[in-house]
Amino acid sequence: MSVLVYTENWEGKFKKLSFELVSYGYELAQKTGGSLTVLSIGNVAEEELKKLGQYGATKVVAVNDDKVKSLENQAYTSVIEQVAKKEASKIVIFANNFAGKAVAPRVSVKLKAGLASSVVGLPISYEPFKVSKRVFNGNAFSNITVKSDVKIVTLLQNSYGIFENPVETAIENYNAELEDSYGTKVTSVDKITGKVILTDAEIVVSAGRGMKGPENWTTIEELADVLGAATACSRPVSDEGWRPHSEHVGQTGKIIAPDLYFAIGISGAIQHLGGISGSKCIVAINRDPEAPIFEAADYGIVGYAFKVLPELLGAVKELKNS
Repeated sequence: MSVLVYTENWEGKFKKLSFELVSYGYELAQKTGGSLTVLSIGNVAEEELKKLGQYGATKVVAVNDDKVKSLENQAYTSVIEQVAKKEASKIVIFANNFAGKAVAPRVSVKLKAGLASSVVGLPISYEPFKVSKRVFNGNAFSNITVKSDVKIVTLLQNSYGIFENPVETAIENYNAELEDSYGTKVTSVDKITGKVILTDAEIVVSAGRGMKGPENWTTIEELADVLGAATACSRPVSDEGWRPHSEHVGQTGKIIAPDLYFAIGISGAIQHLGGISGSKCIVAINRDPEAPIFEAADYGIVGYAFKVLPELLGAVKELKNS
């Protein structure tokens, strides 16, 4: 059963998300006795493409065309459809992020494929093809059976892991047939510089109304800076204008899955937990021992944020300097 993995790159570089997808695709191919092909779209150097071989990519199809310099959903859909058909892929894997959510449903229509989103691991069974996903804000699991000939899976970040499976990698440069225009024209691109992008961050320092006001965010930003982390906040904080809406995480904000998530002065409403349930490790700081956040946290500190934070920051700095 041929497996195709679509990997994203950020300015020509792959991040851990792509390596996790390849690791997942490799194991899926091994379990089904099929082959693994990895698709890369954009300008990526050969040396960078070969890094995918460290995680099991025996074949990498590279598409570099001016028409796919920006994420135009129709163009990306066309490329992935063409490569999937060329490789006779029966399983196509995406990340369950903004790009994956935008493109995977389009590809499923083109390939007449069933779509299982937010999958959290290898299939429970292969005949029939059954996978599991989190539901009810991560408090339960739902099993989904995909009966179509071609199957599409979007994998939840940090739900499988990264595993090295070194293989020789063959790189094929492929010229996809693309239209001259897809009805959308990108006139300019504004990029965030000088800070860690929230959706890509491995560590996130987030705070809520327990910080009392925007003037008290200095320690949050300093802790994030020392850890090389992104900053985030709960919805009430962004609604009050204390922090930009781009930092709001939750069901109605950004869905993130960092390795480490600090929830400082956040009570842990169900809407907030829905946006961070994919985190590998959650550390909560709250003065209310009954706060719901502690039920989701791996580690908890019951205490006043303004007292705990300086001590935590000092300890991190000392560790960094040791």
